[in-house]
Amino acid sequence: SSLPPADATVREVLEQEADAVGWEQMHRRLRLLDPDSARRIHPNDPQRIQRALEVYELTGQPLSLLQRKDKARQLPYRIIKLAIATLDRAELHQKIARRFHQMILRGFEAEVRSLLSRGDLVPEMPSMRAVGYRQMLAYLRGEYDHETMVYKGIVATRQLAKRQITWLRSEADVNWLDRAATENAERALKLIRGATI
Repeated sequence: SSLPPADATVREVLEQEADAVGWEQMHRRLRLLDPDSARRIHPNDPQRIQRALEVYELTGQPLSLLQRKDKARQLPYRIIKLAIATLDRAELHQKIARRFHQMILRGFEAEVRSLLSRGDLVPEMPSMRAVGYRQMLAYLRGEYDHETMVYKGIVATRQLAKRQITWLRSEADVNWLDRAATENAERALKLIRGATI
């Protein structure tokens, strides 16, 4: 990849600018420097806005241009994209709910309390805004009761799963395998060997 690694100094400068003018204004700046990336990045997505501006600051080139250059490079091998997913929505929702309840039973609340007690993590950090953590933090701050936290955590996880599946479906040439199917290994091997399924 021709993208530069993260640069703490540039990120700090961008964060200070954002603190002064707001992320909406930073998105407007991105629109001037890299209209293609600005169209793809929502104005309320500070992490991606920051990364796109950071890449521009470090390279003098728009992130979208560098990404197109990377895509245009011919690879010396054939790419086979496989996506294994639970394709039945009701089954997926059941699995998400079951997994979230298992996380609670296995000490998720204690884990988040322990992370908070370290003193170096704050709720605004990306790691603490992740699905599940955000809802548990709100519960621990007394914003809602345990039952509401579980409900909101499950709903947020469903929304994340939907976005992930939508993103995968937008990918070209993805071969979908149903997680419940018994012949996935055979189908994957056929694809790898060049046969169509």
